[in-house]
Amino acid sequence: MSRILVIEDNEGNLELIKVVLEMAGHEVIGAASADVGLLAARKARPDLILMDMHLPGMDGYEATRIIKRDETLKDIPVIAVTAIIDHKDEEEVRNCGCNGFIAKPIDTRKLPDQIAGFIEERTQGA
Repeated sequence: MSRILVIEDNEGNLELIKVVLEMAGHEVIGAASADVGLLAARKARPDLILMDMHLPGMDGYEATRIIKRDETLKDIPVIAVTAIIDHKDEEEVRNCGCNGFIAKPIDTRKLPDQIAGFIEERTQGA
């Protein structure tokens, strides 16, 4: 079982992701803003962070940069959850430090396998 932090301001999306991942056996921590998410990351030390990139206030790009500069958090994979429109968007997601992305709208049938793949990559990289 992995601990996954989901930073998502849309309550419906957050609940959907949480239910799907909990059914797959993961512990899920939710945060509705980047500020709350950063605090949760420092406290919970998740195995993986799913980051909505378009958050009110501090966006997911800046939050990811903060995570990747933090010595205690930088090794946690951050996966962007966003509507990737083109190659430029994907490049911006990678440039801020994300380890991958999951496109919105989220396909709940594929989500558990996508998460398993990202966790496996982290385990093999450690």
